[in-house]
Amino acid sequence: MFFCVICAATCVAAQIKLGDWATLTGGVQTDNLLNAPKFDKFQDNSYIDFNINSKYIFAGLRLEYLQFPLPGYESDFAGYGIGNIFVTGKYKNAELTLGNFYDQFGSGLIFRTYEERSMGIDNSLFGARFKFTPYKGIYFKALGGKQRRYFKYNDSFVWGADVEINIDEWLRTFQQSGAYLMFGASYVGKHEKDEDIFPNGNVVFRLNLPHTLAAADFRARFQKGNISVLAEYAIKSQDPSADNNYVYHKGNAALASFSYSKKGISALVQAKRSDNMSFRSLRSMIGISSFINHLPAFTQQQTYALPSIYPYATQPSGEWAFQGDLSYNFQKKTALGGKYGTLIRLNVSHIREIKKNIEDGETDYAAPFFAMGKELYYQDINLTIDKKINSKFKLAAMYMFQKYNPKVIVNEEENMITSHIFVAEGKFNINRKFTLRSELQYLFASQYLPLDGQQKAADKRINQGDWAFALVELSVAPSFMFAVQDMYNAGATKKHYYMATGAYSFNSHRIQLGFGKTRAGYDCSGGVCRLVPETYGARLSYNYTF
Repeated sequence: MFFCVICAATCVAAQIKLGDWATLTGGVQTDNLLNAPKFDKFQDNSYIDFNINSKYIFAGLRLEYLQFPLPGYESDFAGYGIGNIFVTGKYKNAELTLGNFYDQFGSGLIFRTYEERSMGIDNSLFGARFKFTPYKGIYFKALGGKQRRYFKYNDSFVWGADVEINIDEWLRTFQQSGAYLMFGASYVGKHEKDEDIFPNGNVVFRLNLPHTLAAADFRARFQKGNISVLAEYAIKSQDPSADNNYVYHKGNAALASFSYSKKGISALVQAKRSDNMSFRSLRSMIGISSFINHLPAFTQQQTYALPSIYPYATQPSGEWAFQGDLSYNFQKKTALGGKYGTLIRLNVSHIREIKKNIEDGETDYAAPFFAMGKELYYQDINLTIDKKINSKFKLAAMYMFQKYNPKVIVNEEENMITSHIFVAEGKFNINRKFTLRSELQYLFASQYLPLDGQQKAADKRINQGDWAFALVELSVAPSFMFAVQDMYNAGATKKHYYMATGAYSFNSHRIQLGFGKTRAGYDCSGGVCRLVPETYGARLSYNYTF
Protein backbone atom coordinates (compact mmCIF):
# COMPACT_ATOMS: atom_id res chain seq x y z
CA MET A 1 0.00 0.00 0.00
CA PHE A 2 2.84 2.40 0.79
CA PHE A 3 4.21 2.23 -2.74
CA CYS A 4 0.71 2.74 -4.19
CA VAL A 5 0.37 5.91 -2.13
CA ILE A 6 3.74 7.21 -3.37
CA CYS A 7 2.62 6.57 -6.94
CA ALA A 8 -0.67 8.38 -6.36
CA ALA A 9 1.14 11.41 -4.95
CA THR A 10 3.43 11.54 -7.98
CA CYS A 11 0.53 11.22 -10.40
CA VAL A 12 -1.60 14.00 -8.92
CA ALA A 13 1.26 16.45 -8.72
CA ALA A 14 0.89 17.25 -12.43
CA GLN A 15 -2.85 17.90 -12.07
CA ILE A 16 -2.72 20.73 -9.53
CA LYS A 17 -3.44 23.45 -12.10
CA LEU A 18 -7.01 23.27 -13.37
CA GLY A 19 -6.95 26.36 -15.51
CA ASP A 20 -8.23 29.71 -14.30
CA TRP A 21 -11.49 28.41 -12.83
CA ALA A 22 -10.31 26.11 -10.02
CA THR A 23 -7.38 24.80 -7.99
CA LEU A 24 -6.64 21.29 -6.77
CA THR A 25 -5.19 20.77 -3.29
CA GLY A 26 -4.85 17.76 -1.08
CA GLY A 27 -2.41 15.45 0.59
CA VAL A 28 -1.16 11.96 1.22
CA GLN A 29 -0.48 10.41 4.61
CA THR A 30 0.61 6.86 5.31
CA ASP A 31 1.91 5.37 8.56
CA ASN A 32 3.25 1.82 8.50
CA LEU A 33 4.50 -0.76 10.99
CA LEU A 34 6.45 -3.93 10.13
CA ASN A 35 6.46 -6.08 13.26
CA ALA A 36 9.73 -7.58 14.53
CA PRO A 37 11.40 -9.96 15.03
CA LYS A 38 9.90 -12.14 12.27
CA PHE A 39 8.84 -9.18 10.09
CA ASP A 40 5.81 -11.19 8.97
CA LYS A 41 3.03 -8.72 9.83
CA PHE A 42 2.56 -5.40 8.02
CA GLN A 43 0.09 -2.79 9.28
CA ASP A 44 -0.68 0.62 7.84
CA ASN A 45 -3.07 3.57 7.96
CA SER A 46 -3.19 5.42 4.64
CA TYR A 47 -5.17 8.45 3.47
CA ILE A 48 -5.33 10.42 0.21
CA ASP A 49 -7.25 13.73 0.10
CA PHE A 50 -8.37 15.68 -2.98
CA ASN A 51 -10.01 19.12 -2.80
CA ILE A 52 -11.20 21.31 -5.68
CA ASN A 53 -11.85 24.97 -4.92
CA SER A 54 -13.44 27.52 -7.22
CA LYS A 55 -15.37 30.74 -6.80
CA TYR A 56 -18.71 29.06 -6.15
CA ILE A 57 -17.89 25.39 -5.55
CA PHE A 58 -15.69 23.61 -3.03
CA ALA A 59 -15.63 19.81 -3.24
CA GLY A 60 -13.55 17.10 -1.61
CA LEU A 61 -12.90 13.39 -1.54
CA ARG A 62 -10.82 11.25 0.82
CA LEU A 63 -9.73 7.70 0.13
CA GLU A 64 -8.76 5.57 3.12
CA TYR A 65 -7.00 2.23 3.32
CA LEU A 66 -7.23 0.86 6.87
CA GLN A 67 -7.69 -2.83 6.13
CA PHE A 68 -4.77 -3.80 8.38
CA PRO A 69 -4.62 -0.84 10.77
CA LEU A 70 -1.94 0.08 13.27
CA PRO A 71 -2.46 -1.38 16.77
CA GLY A 72 -4.83 0.03 19.36
CA TYR A 73 -7.93 0.99 17.38
CA GLU A 74 -11.45 -0.28 18.04
CA SER A 75 -12.49 -3.69 16.72
CA ASP A 76 -14.54 -2.41 13.74
CA PHE A 77 -12.06 0.31 12.74
CA ALA A 78 -10.58 -1.71 9.85
CA GLY A 79 -11.78 -1.21 6.28
CA TYR A 80 -11.14 0.70 3.09
CA GLY A 81 -13.02 2.94 0.71
CA ILE A 82 -14.26 6.52 0.54
CA GLY A 83 -14.11 7.94 4.03
CA ASN A 84 -15.22 11.44 3.18
CA ILE A 85 -16.96 13.04 0.19
CA PHE A 86 -18.68 16.42 -0.02
CA VAL A 87 -19.59 19.34 -2.25
CA THR A 88 -20.22 22.88 -1.03
CA GLY A 89 -21.94 25.59 -3.04
CA LYS A 90 -21.32 29.24 -2.13
CA TYR A 91 -23.28 32.24 -3.36
CA LYS A 92 -23.24 35.69 -1.76
CA ASN A 93 -24.19 35.24 1.92
CA ALA A 94 -25.37 31.60 1.70
CA GLU A 95 -23.58 28.26 1.65
CA LEU A 96 -24.91 24.72 1.23
CA THR A 97 -22.91 21.52 1.86
CA LEU A 98 -23.98 18.01 0.86
CA GLY A 99 -22.06 14.93 2.00
CA ASN A 100 -19.64 14.58 4.91
CA PHE A 101 -18.90 17.66 6.97
CA TYR A 102 -17.35 18.73 10.28
CA ASP A 103 -18.68 21.50 12.48
CA GLN A 104 -18.90 22.76 16.04
CA PHE A 105 -21.42 24.77 18.04
CA GLY A 106 -19.71 27.01 20.59
CA SER A 107 -17.20 25.07 22.70
CA GLY A 108 -18.65 21.77 21.49
CA LEU A 109 -20.61 20.99 24.68
CA ILE A 110 -23.58 19.71 22.65
CA PHE A 111 -22.14 19.36 19.14
CA ARG A 112 -18.70 18.83 17.65
CA THR A 113 -17.70 16.63 14.71
CA TYR A 114 -14.01 16.40 13.87
CA GLU A 115 -11.20 14.18 12.61
CA GLU A 116 -8.20 13.11 14.69
CA ARG A 117 -6.32 10.41 12.78
CA SER A 118 -3.88 9.53 15.54
CA MET A 119 -6.85 8.65 17.75
CA GLY A 120 -8.93 6.95 15.07
CA ILE A 121 -11.67 9.56 15.44
CA ASP A 122 -13.74 10.66 12.45
CA ASN A 123 -17.30 11.37 13.55
CA SER A 124 -18.43 13.48 10.60
CA LEU A 125 -22.10 13.84 9.71
CA PHE A 126 -23.25 12.65 6.30
CA GLY A 127 -26.15 14.81 5.23
CA ALA A 128 -26.68 18.52 4.60
CA ARG A 129 -25.60 21.80 6.19
CA PHE A 130 -26.85 25.29 5.37
CA LYS A 131 -25.07 28.49 6.43
CA PHE A 132 -26.64 31.91 6.05
CA THR A 133 -25.82 35.47 7.03
CA PRO A 134 -29.15 37.33 6.86
CA TYR A 135 -27.73 40.56 8.27
CA LYS A 136 -24.35 41.91 9.23
CA GLY A 137 -23.24 40.34 12.52
CA ILE A 138 -25.76 37.47 12.46
CA TYR A 139 -24.46 34.02 11.54
CA PHE A 140 -26.87 31.12 11.24
CA LYS A 141 -26.41 27.46 10.34
CA ALA A 142 -28.64 24.40 10.27
CA LEU A 143 -27.59 20.81 9.66
CA GLY A 144 -28.71 17.22 9.74
CA GLY A 145 -27.50 13.75 8.89
CA LYS A 146 -26.21 10.42 10.11
CA GLN A 147 -22.93 10.11 11.98
CA ARG A 148 -20.02 8.17 10.62
CA ARG A 149 -18.64 5.21 12.56
CA TYR A 150 -15.57 4.12 10.61
CA PHE A 151 -16.87 2.64 7.33
CA LYS A 152 -20.52 2.57 8.40
CA TYR A 153 -23.08 5.10 9.62
CA ASN A 154 -25.08 4.87 12.82
CA ASP A 155 -28.84 4.47 12.31
CA SER A 156 -29.90 7.48 14.36
CA PHE A 157 -30.56 10.86 12.74
CA VAL A 158 -28.94 13.99 14.16
CA TRP A 159 -30.03 17.54 13.41
CA GLY A 160 -29.37 20.97 14.83
CA ALA A 161 -29.13 24.73 14.41
CA ASP A 162 -26.84 27.46 15.71
CA VAL A 163 -26.96 31.24 15.68
CA GLU A 164 -24.37 33.79 16.75
CA ILE A 165 -25.02 37.52 17.09
CA ASN A 166 -22.00 39.83 17.13
CA ILE A 167 -23.13 43.08 18.73
CA ASP A 168 -19.81 44.79 17.96
CA GLU A 169 -20.55 44.67 14.21
CA TRP A 170 -23.63 46.86 14.79
CA LEU A 171 -22.36 49.52 17.20
CA ARG A 172 -19.75 52.08 16.27
CA THR A 173 -18.78 52.62 19.92
CA PHE A 174 -17.65 48.97 20.16
CA GLN A 175 -15.65 49.25 16.95
CA GLN A 176 -13.95 52.45 18.03
CA SER A 177 -12.97 51.01 21.41
CA GLY A 178 -11.84 47.65 20.01
CA ALA A 179 -14.46 45.72 22.00
CA TYR A 180 -16.23 42.54 20.89
CA LEU A 181 -19.47 41.09 22.24
CA MET A 182 -21.07 37.87 21.02
CA PHE A 183 -24.19 35.99 22.07
CA GLY A 184 -24.88 32.49 20.78
CA ALA A 185 -27.48 29.76 21.06
CA SER A 186 -27.64 26.21 19.71
CA TYR A 187 -30.03 23.28 19.53
CA VAL A 188 -29.25 19.64 18.70
CA GLY A 189 -31.72 16.79 18.37
CA LYS A 190 -31.30 13.05 17.91
CA HIS A 191 -33.81 10.40 16.90
CA GLU A 192 -32.83 6.81 17.62
CA LYS A 193 -34.96 3.70 17.28
CA ASP A 194 -35.83 1.51 20.24
CA GLU A 195 -33.76 -1.54 21.20
CA ASP A 196 -33.93 -4.38 23.70
CA ILE A 197 -31.85 -3.59 26.77
CA PHE A 198 -32.13 -5.63 29.98
CA PRO A 199 -29.80 -3.94 32.49
CA ASN A 200 -30.60 -5.96 35.63
CA GLY A 201 -29.02 -9.32 34.94
CA ASN A 202 -31.37 -12.11 36.01
CA VAL A 203 -34.28 -9.72 36.45
CA VAL A 204 -35.58 -9.37 32.90
CA PHE A 205 -37.37 -6.16 32.02
CA ARG A 206 -37.25 -3.94 28.99
CA LEU A 207 -36.34 -0.28 29.31
CA ASN A 208 -38.71 2.39 28.07
CA LEU A 209 -36.19 4.38 26.03
CA PRO A 210 -36.79 7.91 24.74
CA HIS A 211 -36.64 7.95 20.95
CA THR A 212 -36.06 11.68 20.52
CA LEU A 213 -33.50 13.60 22.55
CA ALA A 214 -32.71 17.29 22.67
CA ALA A 215 -29.84 19.48 23.84
CA ALA A 216 -29.44 23.25 23.98
CA ASP A 217 -26.49 25.58 24.50
CA PHE A 218 -26.29 29.27 25.43
CA ARG A 219 -23.09 31.32 25.47
CA ALA A 220 -21.64 34.82 25.59
CA ARG A 221 -18.16 36.13 24.90
CA PHE A 222 -16.74 39.58 25.62
CA GLN A 223 -13.33 40.80 24.62
CA LYS A 224 -11.68 44.19 24.96
CA GLY A 225 -8.01 44.97 24.82
CA ASN A 226 -6.10 42.39 26.83
CA ILE A 227 -9.16 40.79 28.46
CA SER A 228 -11.42 38.00 27.19
CA VAL A 229 -14.35 36.42 29.06
CA LEU A 230 -16.46 33.42 28.02
CA ALA A 231 -19.50 31.89 29.74
CA GLU A 232 -21.42 28.91 28.39
CA TYR A 233 -24.21 26.65 29.64
CA ALA A 234 -25.67 23.50 28.07
CA ILE A 235 -28.55 21.19 28.95
CA LYS A 236 -29.56 17.76 27.63
CA SER A 237 -32.77 15.77 28.00
CA GLN A 238 -32.96 12.31 29.55
CA ASP A 239 -30.55 10.04 27.71
CA PRO A 240 -30.17 6.54 29.24
CA SER A 241 -27.11 4.93 27.69
CA ALA A 242 -24.24 2.53 28.29
CA ASP A 243 -22.14 5.46 29.54
CA ASN A 244 -24.46 6.26 32.46
CA ASN A 245 -25.75 2.73 33.19
CA TYR A 246 -29.10 3.67 31.65
CA VAL A 247 -30.24 6.18 34.26
CA TYR A 248 -32.98 8.71 33.43
CA HIS A 249 -31.15 11.86 34.50
CA LYS A 250 -30.99 15.09 32.54
CA GLY A 251 -27.54 16.35 31.65
CA ASN A 252 -25.99 19.79 31.98
CA ALA A 253 -22.63 21.51 31.65
CA ALA A 254 -21.36 24.95 32.55
CA LEU A 255 -18.10 26.53 31.47
CA ALA A 256 -16.44 29.84 32.37
CA SER A 257 -13.13 31.19 31.13
CA PHE A 258 -11.15 34.38 31.78
CA SER A 259 -7.92 35.30 30.02
CA TYR A 260 -5.55 38.25 30.08
CA SER A 261 -2.66 38.80 27.73
CA LYS A 262 -0.18 41.52 26.89
CA LYS A 263 3.47 41.64 25.93
CA GLY A 264 5.48 39.61 28.41
CA ILE A 265 2.59 38.18 30.44
CA SER A 266 -0.49 36.02 29.93
CA ALA A 267 -2.98 34.44 32.32
CA LEU A 268 -5.86 32.00 31.93
CA VAL A 269 -8.39 30.77 34.50
CA GLN A 270 -11.08 28.21 33.58
CA ALA A 271 -13.78 26.27 35.41
CA LYS A 272 -16.14 23.59 34.13
CA ARG A 273 -18.88 21.53 35.72
CA SER A 274 -20.50 18.71 33.77
CA ASP A 275 -23.09 16.13 34.79
CA ASN A 276 -24.27 13.22 32.61
CA MET A 277 -23.19 14.91 29.35
CA SER A 278 -22.29 11.85 27.33
CA PHE A 279 -24.17 12.41 24.04
CA ARG A 280 -23.76 9.71 21.38
CA SER A 281 -25.50 8.82 18.16
CA LEU A 282 -25.56 5.19 19.36
CA ARG A 283 -26.71 4.82 22.98
CA SER A 284 -25.31 1.30 23.46
CA MET A 285 -21.81 2.27 22.27
CA ILE A 286 -18.79 2.63 24.54
CA GLY A 287 -15.25 3.65 23.64
CA ILE A 288 -14.05 6.78 21.87
CA SER A 289 -16.42 6.89 18.88
CA SER A 290 -19.99 7.97 18.09
CA PHE A 291 -19.90 11.10 20.28
CA ILE A 292 -22.05 13.96 19.03
CA ASN A 293 -20.52 16.38 21.52
CA HIS A 294 -17.10 17.03 23.00
CA LEU A 295 -16.21 18.02 26.56
CA PRO A 296 -12.86 19.84 26.54
CA ALA A 297 -10.24 18.62 29.00
CA PHE A 298 -8.99 21.27 31.39
CA THR A 299 -5.47 19.85 31.50
CA GLN A 300 -2.32 20.88 29.70
CA GLN A 301 -1.52 18.86 26.57
CA GLN A 302 1.95 17.45 27.31
CA THR A 303 4.59 17.07 24.60
CA TYR A 304 7.31 15.41 26.67
CA ALA A 305 7.32 11.60 26.98
CA LEU A 306 7.15 10.99 30.74
CA PRO A 307 4.58 13.69 31.62
CA SER A 308 2.36 11.94 29.03
CA ILE A 309 2.42 8.52 30.73
CA TYR A 310 -0.61 9.31 32.89
CA PRO A 311 -2.90 11.50 30.74
CA TYR A 312 -6.36 12.54 31.84
CA ALA A 313 -9.50 11.39 30.00
CA THR A 314 -12.59 13.59 30.41
CA GLN A 315 -15.33 11.86 32.43
CA PRO A 316 -18.67 12.42 30.66
CA SER A 317 -20.57 11.06 33.67
CA GLY A 318 -19.63 14.26 35.50
CA GLU A 319 -16.76 16.28 36.94
CA TRP A 320 -15.67 19.59 38.40
CA ALA A 321 -12.61 20.80 36.51
CA PHE A 322 -10.38 23.83 37.12
CA GLN A 323 -7.34 25.05 35.24
CA GLY A 324 -5.04 28.02 35.63
CA ASP A 325 -2.11 29.07 33.47
CA LEU A 326 0.32 31.93 34.03
CA SER A 327 3.26 32.87 31.80
CA TYR A 328 5.71 35.67 32.51
CA ASN A 329 8.69 36.74 30.43
CA PHE A 330 11.40 38.46 32.46
CA GLN A 331 12.82 41.09 30.16
CA LYS A 332 16.36 41.20 28.87
CA LYS A 333 19.02 42.86 30.98
CA THR A 334 17.13 42.42 34.26
CA ALA A 335 18.20 40.45 37.33
CA LEU A 336 16.11 37.39 36.41
CA GLY A 337 16.02 37.97 32.67
CA GLY A 338 19.77 38.14 32.11
CA LYS A 339 21.16 38.91 28.68
CA TYR A 340 18.45 37.13 26.68
CA GLY A 341 15.35 37.11 28.92
CA THR A 342 13.69 34.25 30.83
CA LEU A 343 10.24 32.74 30.29
CA ILE A 344 8.47 31.10 33.25
CA ARG A 345 5.17 29.26 32.94
CA LEU A 346 3.00 27.79 35.72
CA ASN A 347 0.06 25.53 34.88
CA VAL A 348 -2.32 23.98 37.43
CA SER A 349 -5.20 21.52 36.87
CA HIS A 350 -7.57 20.10 39.46
CA ILE A 351 -10.44 17.73 38.62
CA ARG A 352 -12.75 15.97 41.07
CA GLU A 353 -16.15 14.32 41.25
CA ILE A 354 -19.47 16.11 41.53
CA LYS A 355 -21.70 15.15 44.44
CA LYS A 356 -24.50 12.75 43.50
CA ASN A 357 -27.26 11.57 45.85
CA ILE A 358 -28.06 8.13 44.44
CA GLU A 359 -30.60 5.74 45.96
CA ASP A 360 -30.42 2.01 45.24
CA GLY A 361 -32.88 0.93 42.57
CA GLU A 362 -33.64 4.49 41.47
CA THR A 363 -33.44 5.52 37.82
CA ASP A 364 -32.53 9.15 38.63
CA TYR A 365 -30.45 11.02 41.18
CA ALA A 366 -29.99 14.49 42.61
CA ALA A 367 -26.78 16.45 41.99
CA PRO A 368 -26.61 19.87 43.70
CA PHE A 369 -24.90 22.22 41.26
CA PHE A 370 -22.17 23.67 43.50
CA ALA A 371 -21.57 20.55 45.60
CA MET A 372 -18.32 18.66 45.06
CA GLY A 373 -17.62 15.05 45.95
CA LYS A 374 -14.70 13.81 47.99
CA GLU A 375 -12.95 11.80 45.29
CA LEU A 376 -10.09 13.41 43.40
CA TYR A 377 -9.86 12.38 39.73
CA TYR A 378 -6.73 14.19 38.62
CA GLN A 379 -4.38 16.98 39.62
CA ASP A 380 -1.16 18.38 38.26
CA ILE A 381 1.08 21.34 38.92
CA ASN A 382 3.83 21.98 36.42
CA LEU A 383 6.43 24.72 36.27
CA THR A 384 8.46 25.36 33.11
CA ILE A 385 11.47 27.65 32.65
CA ASP A 386 12.86 28.55 29.21
CA LYS A 387 16.23 30.26 29.24
CA LYS A 388 18.61 31.20 26.45
CA ILE A 389 22.08 30.78 27.93
CA ASN A 390 24.07 32.28 25.07
CA SER A 391 23.77 32.84 21.32
CA LYS A 392 24.03 29.11 20.62
CA PHE A 393 22.54 27.27 23.60
CA LYS A 394 18.98 27.28 24.98
CA LEU A 395 17.82 25.38 28.06
CA ALA A 396 14.29 24.36 29.13
CA ALA A 397 13.48 22.75 32.47
CA MET A 398 10.21 21.47 33.88
CA TYR A 399 8.97 20.06 37.17
CA MET A 400 5.56 18.40 37.38
CA PHE A 401 3.65 17.11 40.40
CA GLN A 402 0.79 14.82 39.43
CA LYS A 403 -2.00 12.80 41.05
CA TYR A 404 -3.79 10.26 38.85
CA ASN A 405 -6.80 8.16 39.84
CA PRO A 406 -6.79 4.94 37.74
CA LYS A 407 -10.05 3.69 39.26
CA VAL A 408 -11.91 6.56 37.60
CA ILE A 409 -9.83 7.39 34.55
CA VAL A 410 -9.09 3.90 33.17
CA ASN A 411 -11.35 1.71 35.34
CA GLU A 412 -8.43 -0.12 36.96
CA GLU A 413 -8.60 -1.13 40.63
CA GLU A 414 -5.33 0.50 41.63
CA ASN A 415 -4.39 3.10 44.18
CA MET A 416 -3.96 6.80 43.48
CA ILE A 417 -0.69 7.32 41.57
CA THR A 418 1.41 10.22 42.80
CA SER A 419 4.38 11.19 40.67
CA HIS A 420 7.13 13.79 40.54
CA ILE A 421 8.53 14.41 37.05
CA PHE A 422 11.71 16.28 36.12
CA VAL A 423 12.56 17.30 32.56
CA ALA A 424 15.63 19.05 31.13
CA GLU A 425 15.94 19.92 27.45
CA GLY A 426 18.95 21.51 25.80
CA LYS A 427 19.21 22.88 22.27
CA PHE A 428 22.60 23.74 20.80
CA ASN A 429 22.97 25.50 17.46
CA ILE A 430 26.34 24.22 16.28
CA ASN A 431 26.20 26.39 13.18
CA ARG A 432 23.62 27.47 10.61
CA LYS A 433 23.29 23.90 9.33
CA PHE A 434 23.59 21.65 12.40
CA THR A 435 21.43 21.74 15.54
CA LEU A 436 21.75 19.29 18.42
CA ARG A 437 18.87 18.77 20.85
CA SER A 438 18.72 16.47 23.88
CA GLU A 439 16.23 15.57 26.61
CA LEU A 440 16.66 13.96 30.03
CA GLN A 441 13.56 13.02 32.01
CA TYR A 442 12.82 11.12 35.20
CA LEU A 443 9.50 10.14 36.81
CA PHE A 444 9.32 9.18 40.50
CA ALA A 445 6.06 7.28 41.09
CA SER A 446 4.39 6.29 44.34
CA GLN A 447 4.82 2.64 45.26
CA TYR A 448 1.91 0.43 44.29
CA LEU A 449 0.37 -2.11 46.69
CA PRO A 450 -1.03 -5.61 46.02
CA LEU A 451 -4.74 -5.75 45.27
CA ASP A 452 -6.80 -8.07 47.53
CA GLY A 453 -3.62 -9.89 48.47
CA GLN A 454 -2.70 -10.71 44.84
CA GLN A 455 -0.19 -8.78 42.76
CA LYS A 456 -1.05 -8.25 39.10
CA ALA A 457 1.65 -8.98 36.54
CA ALA A 458 4.03 -6.04 36.64
CA ASP A 459 3.74 -5.22 32.94
CA LYS A 460 -0.08 -5.25 33.09
CA ARG A 461 -0.42 -2.61 35.80
CA ILE A 462 -1.00 1.08 35.24
CA ASN A 463 1.52 2.04 37.92
CA GLN A 464 4.85 0.46 37.00
CA GLY A 465 6.96 2.61 39.30
CA ASP A 466 9.78 4.91 38.21
CA TRP A 467 10.66 5.77 34.60
CA ALA A 468 13.68 7.36 32.91
CA PHE A 469 13.93 8.81 29.41
CA ALA A 470 16.78 10.13 27.28
CA LEU A 471 16.85 11.50 23.72
CA VAL A 472 19.48 12.92 21.38
CA GLU A 473 18.42 14.55 18.11
CA LEU A 474 20.52 16.01 15.31
CA SER A 475 18.95 18.30 12.70
CA VAL A 476 20.77 19.02 9.45
CA ALA A 477 19.20 21.97 7.66
CA PRO A 478 17.19 22.00 5.57
CA SER A 479 16.20 18.38 5.09
CA PHE A 480 17.53 15.79 7.55
CA MET A 481 16.79 14.77 11.13
CA PHE A 482 18.26 11.86 13.13
CA ALA A 483 17.30 10.81 16.66
CA VAL A 484 17.89 8.04 19.18
CA GLN A 485 15.90 7.62 22.40
CA ASP A 486 15.36 5.19 25.24
CA MET A 487 12.52 4.98 27.74
CA TYR A 488 13.43 2.73 30.68
CA ASN A 489 11.14 1.39 33.38
CA ALA A 490 13.27 1.57 36.51
CA GLY A 491 10.42 0.22 38.65
CA ALA A 492 8.47 -2.98 38.02
CA THR A 493 9.46 -4.35 34.60
CA LYS A 494 13.06 -3.15 34.07
CA LYS A 495 12.30 -2.92 30.33
CA HIS A 496 13.98 -0.65 27.77
CA TYR A 497 11.90 0.93 25.01
CA TYR A 498 14.46 2.21 22.52
CA MET A 499 13.89 3.88 19.17
CA ALA A 500 16.13 5.14 16.37
CA THR A 501 14.61 7.52 13.81
CA GLY A 502 15.67 9.27 10.64
CA ALA A 503 13.62 11.76 8.59
CA TYR A 504 14.05 13.52 5.26
CA SER A 505 12.04 16.53 4.04
CA PHE A 506 11.99 17.94 0.54
CA ASN A 507 9.55 20.67 -0.55
CA SER A 508 6.12 19.25 0.39
CA HIS A 509 7.38 15.70 0.99
CA ARG A 510 8.44 14.20 4.30
CA ILE A 511 9.49 10.59 4.89
CA GLN A 512 10.47 9.11 8.25
CA LEU A 513 11.90 5.70 9.12
CA GLY A 514 12.30 4.33 12.64
CA PHE A 515 13.02 1.08 14.41
CA GLY A 516 12.48 0.08 18.02
CA LYS A 517 9.96 -0.57 20.78
CA THR A 518 7.09 1.50 22.13
CA ARG A 519 5.50 0.93 25.53
CA ALA A 520 1.88 0.04 26.08
CA GLY A 521 -0.14 2.98 27.34
CA TYR A 522 -2.83 5.52 26.67
CA ASP A 523 -2.69 7.89 23.71
CA CYS A 524 -4.80 10.98 24.40
CA SER A 525 -5.91 14.10 22.57
CA GLY A 526 -8.27 16.72 23.99
CA GLY A 527 -9.38 14.51 26.87
CA VAL A 528 -10.16 11.49 24.65
CA CYS A 529 -7.91 8.44 25.17
CA ARG A 530 -7.31 5.04 23.55
CA LEU A 531 -5.20 2.15 24.81
CA VAL A 532 -2.24 1.33 22.54
CA PRO A 533 -0.45 -2.02 22.99
CA GLU A 534 3.31 -2.45 23.09
CA THR A 535 4.90 -2.62 19.63
CA TYR A 536 8.28 -3.69 18.29
CA GLY A 537 9.38 -3.25 14.72
CA ALA A 538 10.13 -0.85 11.88
CA ARG A 539 7.97 2.23 11.30
CA LEU A 540 7.71 4.12 8.02
CA SER A 541 5.74 7.33 7.54
CA TYR A 542 5.23 9.49 4.48
CA ASN A 543 3.44 12.85 4.16
CA TYR A 544 2.86 14.96 1.07
CA THR A 545 0.76 18.08 0.52
CA PHE A 546 -0.07 19.80 -2.74
